[in-house]
Amino acid sequence: MRRRGFLDKMAVAGGVGVAALAAPAVHAQAQTTVRWRMATAWPKSLDNMYGSAENLCKRVGELTGGRFEIRAFPNGEIVPAPQLMDAVSNGTMECNHVLSSFFIGKNSAVAFDAGLAFGLNARQHNAWLYSGGGMEHLRQLYKKYNIINFQVGNVGVQMGGFFRKEIKSVKDLEGLKMRIGGIGGMVLAKLGAQPQQIPPGDIYPALEKGALDAAEWIGPYDDQKLGLNKVAPYYYTPGWWEGSASVTSHVNLNAWNALPPEFKAAFETAANEQAMLMLARYDATNPNALLQLIASGAKVSYFPRDVMDAAYKASQQLWAELSQKNPDFATIYKDWQPFQARQVSWFRVAETALDGYTFNAVQATAGNK
Repeated sequence: MRRRGFLDKMAVAGGVGVAALAAPAVHAQAQTTVRWRMATAWPKSLDNMYGSAENLCKRVGELTGGRFEIRAFPNGEIVPAPQLMDAVSNGTMECNHVLSSFFIGKNSAVAFDAGLAFGLNARQHNAWLYSGGGMEHLRQLYKKYNIINFQVGNVGVQMGGFFRKEIKSVKDLEGLKMRIGGIGGMVLAKLGAQPQQIPPGDIYPALEKGALDAAEWIGPYDDQKLGLNKVAPYYYTPGWWEGSASVTSHVNLNAWNALPPEFKAAFETAANEQAMLMLARYDATNPNALLQLIASGAKVSYFPRDVMDAAYKASQQLWAELSQKNPDFATIYKDWQPFQARQVSWFRVAETALDGYTFNAVQATAGNK
């Protein structure tokens, strides 16, 4: 009996000791705080884009009780847009908020992250990312740069930009000085245009002075803020170079691996929310903005068929060239291209058939009222 009493006392004492040792560890984990900086490619005036970055940061804080704090910074305040991928790669910034096509000069394969000319639409792009092997391809690509990527938004199909003069045929693109970057600029260069990449704040004066003949930005809601229709009245559609402009956050891989699991889950959750909400905001705000642009004098036109045909042909030639030059591009394109073909087959059967009828029927009904 004495021996059993002694063992019972030791067990109690041991339990208290373990609890005493464990309690500080649990308390320390509960008090873990992390502070990150997120450099964005957007000025504050682009409330859908920059606002989405701010909302992502806010949501991460809410999901972690304020213990994971991320602060967003507008374009150029810490790092200029062209350097944002490098800044995350080398650890200068923990994360960013960008359109990955800005960095095709580093590796042309990052274009798959944002979207290719005549490529997947927003829904198809999401299907490729999350159920078609796209995210696995991109994670493998970015790992080479010490980065892990997260989709944080999508603006959907864009407009084709503002032009000082009408585009009546593909010949009108020869020598055209246009503010456009990424893959779209590479395709237009094949058609004789002169693509230029300048900051949004410089676009208006460049158009006004004739240094630019045309400029594309995003879509009606954001384009209206730049006032480009005042100096370039011809507003063309569609923006065939970005059928899905998917927005990305590059995250430094070392910083990511150091996060507690609950902080990782909070970041992924906030990213997924914003990926949905950004597209919803653009779909909701673009219609009224387009009507206002038209009321203020913008002349909306479709690109001529020969322009579309020439651009499509040039884009397919470009994919072949990039595949020959860049093994990363070739590897992803090999899977991406058949995925697009399957998506086109499905959407033609159901989505396009219904949309085409509904669009015409609703427009006809509205016209009769």
